[in-house]
Amino acid sequence: MATTTEAPEYIDPAINADPPAGERQLGLPMTTALVIGNMIGAGIFLLPAVLAPLGPNAIYGWLVTIAGALFIAATLAILSAHIEGGPFAYVEEAFGPKFAFVVMWSYLVSIWTTVAVLPIAAVSNLSHVAPVLGHPIVAPLASIGFAWLLMLVNATGARNAGSVQLVTSILKALPLIAVVVVAAIYLGRGTATAHAMPVAVSTGSIATAASLALFSMLGSESAVVSTDKVKNPRRNLPIASVLGAALTGVIYLAATAAVLYLLPGKQAAASPSPFADATQPLLGPMAGSAIAIFAAISALGCLNGWILCVGEVPLKLARDGTLPAWFAKTTGRGTPVRAQLVGCVVGSVLIAMNYSRSLASAFEFITLIAVVSTLVLYTGCAAAALVLFARRGIGGIVLAGCAAVAFLFSIWSYWGAGREATLWGAALVATGWPVWFIAQRSRRVSASTSPPAEANQAAPRE
Repeated sequence: MATTTEAPEYIDPAINADPPAGERQLGLPMTTALVIGNMIGAGIFLLPAVLAPLGPNAIYGWLVTIAGALFIAATLAILSAHIEGGPFAYVEEAFGPKFAFVVMWSYLVSIWTTVAVLPIAAVSNLSHVAPVLGHPIVAPLASIGFAWLLMLVNATGARNAGSVQLVTSILKALPLIAVVVVAAIYLGRGTATAHAMPVAVSTGSIATAASLALFSMLGSESAVVSTDKVKNPRRNLPIASVLGAALTGVIYLAATAAVLYLLPGKQAAASPSPFADATQPLLGPMAGSAIAIFAAISALGCLNGWILCVGEVPLKLARDGTLPAWFAKTTGRGTPVRAQLVGCVVGSVLIAMNYSRSLASAFEFITLIAVVSTLVLYTGCAAAALVLFARRGIGGIVLAGCAAVAFLFSIWSYWGAGREATLWGAALVATGWPVWFIAQRSRRVSASTSPPAEANQAAPRE
């Protein structure tokens, strides 16, 4: 009797090709440090200038943002204790793969915009030392140059990028500590010289302040995204996510309040480097310049880490088949240079399109776009948590309560971000649909082709 043998389905080597399995190496202290390190970046160093025109609404906005970020962190953490795979898995189980792709694409868009925000923050602080960097032409060129410089560092391999990250992480906390200490000294002397700008407290202004402050609180999902490297994730992820977000919120609130205490409102609003200007009267001009340099180092260190992410996120999505296999190709050292190049090109375009704005204005606008893009992730995960609770009772009433608050906070934050930034964010997220269809068509074409067997042995290297 004749028998027929069906050809096995072709699996593109760049799809579903998981990276080498690694051991879970992050305990609770290191996982908490991961959350704090990824949250403390450059945003805090320019935010006092952006928030100063909002007067007392800035502090109220910070309190709302910290509370909202804690509920978001708790929602993601509780989900991670019940479902493996991170945010994509949560949303896919609740709403299907298409909506999950939109959510993760929005997260990728937020990383791209972050690649634009961070060099602007670095140049803004360096302009305190070298004023020429604040020139309308020099500022965007210098910002773009820093982005590509650190892209080249990442392209040489993860080890070099990790070395840069280690050094900058140690230095980034110094300006925050310095400004709080200086404010404490003045407070102890009873010589309050700063006054908030005379702005009426309003819900709209608080919402705007909260949306701006939310950029600095982004990153509470870092531990959840890195779940495969965390020891005892069901225990450590919830604790690390919430504790890391809480500690970061306290540090940010103290540092922002200290700057607004030390600088008069109008001076803070006009300052390209408010932390340096706040400490200079007590510590002298050299100390103020040093703090500006440390703040720039923090921004560049954070940029280094996000450029690493701007390569790794598309790499993972491509291996899962939700992005074209083109993004899954790496160098001989395993570096996803193609994805990093795309991220830097998008970041450079965003910087160039806002060249006519001042540094603080460009920072504010691109920050709001990054916030809107990330809010899609937070809204999607919160909605998924509510659906999964309703269907299967996952997480119990605690998850339902946290997810409900997180969802409402996310929706409220869209309003605070404003119409222009929300429409820009929506437009950037919408660009993911053509990519989705291209990826699906590519998979169908690959499945209908039968390449040589050796092509399936390993993921391609350039």
